[in-house]
Amino acid sequence: MYFVIAGGGEVGFHLAKALLEAGHEIMLVESDRRRAQWIEEQLGSVVLNGPADEGRYQMEAGCQRADAVIAVTGQDPANLIICQVAKLCCHVSRVIARVNDPKNEIVFKALGIDETISSTRVLMGVIEQELPTGGFLPLMPLTGSHLELIEAEIASGAPSAGKTIRALGLPRGSAVGGIVRKGGVLHADDDTALEVGDRVIVLAPTRDESDVRKALLG
Repeated sequence: MYFVIAGGGEVGFHLAKALLEAGHEIMLVESDRRRAQWIEEQLGSVVLNGPADEGRYQMEAGCQRADAVIAVTGQDPANLIICQVAKLCCHVSRVIARVNDPKNEIVFKALGIDETISSTRVLMGVIEQELPTGGFLPLMPLTGSHLELIEAEIASGAPSAGKTIRALGLPRGSAVGGIVRKGGVLHADDDTALEVGDRVIVLAPTRDESDVRKALLG
């Protein structure tokens, strides 16, 4: 597969290296001349020195034949523009953006970005999974929608413990897809009561993530 990577920082460099080692073809677009030269010394002639948010540089990088354009600069506005240019100028079927501020994911999705990756969100999920008071982990966004899968563990003292699904007060458009209880999967309906230790899988609009958290964990 062929990938155009925008941004040659640590994330972009290591992503490019990993894709090359996996046998893929890539072109990395980096605006800083010295950084671009250094990457070329490390990876070979797979670097284009220029601003990735300009259509002519994306065209020169071959984005019109790319399977995906991946924007991984350290700036959310730049990543958004890069992905939009790839969509509008190169008609790339799939664009993926690094999002530093998780709150911006909603904006990216609303503006047509196919996939967003937030290291902040992932790290917070891992940290919360390890806390003794229970965990709340956004598992993944659903491509082509403003929805995401969320997993939450019901801890002792959580306001949702003992409540039925109907009584949780989940945001409109949300649904409980299932409950993992004592190692088994339990089908959930409106009259199912949650127990301490349950891991609840919720499908919810991304914008309502905080409301889902409040309903389940307080």
